[in-house]
Amino acid sequence: MKDRALALAGLLQAVQLVQQMAQTGQAQTTPLAASIDSLFRFDAESPEDVFDGAANLRPGLERLVAQLDGGAGRDPALTRMAMTVLHLERKFIAHPRAPQVVHEALEDIARQRQHNGPTHPTVLARLGELYAKEVSPIGPRVLVQGNPVYLGQPDVVGEVRATLLAALRAAVLWRQLGGSYWDFLFGRRALAQAARDWLEQAR
Repeated sequence: MKDRALALAGLLQAVQLVQQMAQTGQAQTTPLAASIDSLFRFDAESPEDVFDGAANLRPGLERLVAQLDGGAGRDPALTRMAMTVLHLERKFIAHPRAPQVVHEALEDIARQRQHNGPTHPTVLARLGELYAKEVSPIGPRVLVQGNPVYLGQPDVVGEVRATLLAALRAAVLWRQLGGSYWDFLFGRRALAQAARDWLEQAR
């Protein structure tokens, strides 16, 4: 359950960054770099290695606790986005060619990421194009609500799509770790405690 909590924190961190972009036109650089970098960790030995340490997922872990505990801190919009990404993951994995095409494209983009860094505009633009071409048509469409001024800017839209690709990566990881919707029905308390344990460890 502890590893699944980390994967879900990665998913929530990514959709929270998408929400920030949609509302303000920008996102926090360090969490964004961790989310985007996860796309290029092809041979990570552990879920923690996918995100280069739990400390890089602090915003996502805090959000996971807030979402599971309910109350005033819960954000229904983030829950809807995350659940849509989980539905998208099922269709993506079942697609006859999309996973292989995306993997090969990421290997190609990895060279630019290594040279320029994960949040370089060119890297984000290419990731956004990859999502739009190979993932978005599979459906369901992730509904992103925000300020129309920012959502009308091509650069912001590209960054949103790139970050949704990172959210999909976390969803794939969660499923690989045995995650299922039963976790949300019967494992909420265990997931929340696991997230708290990670936060304590990341201090």
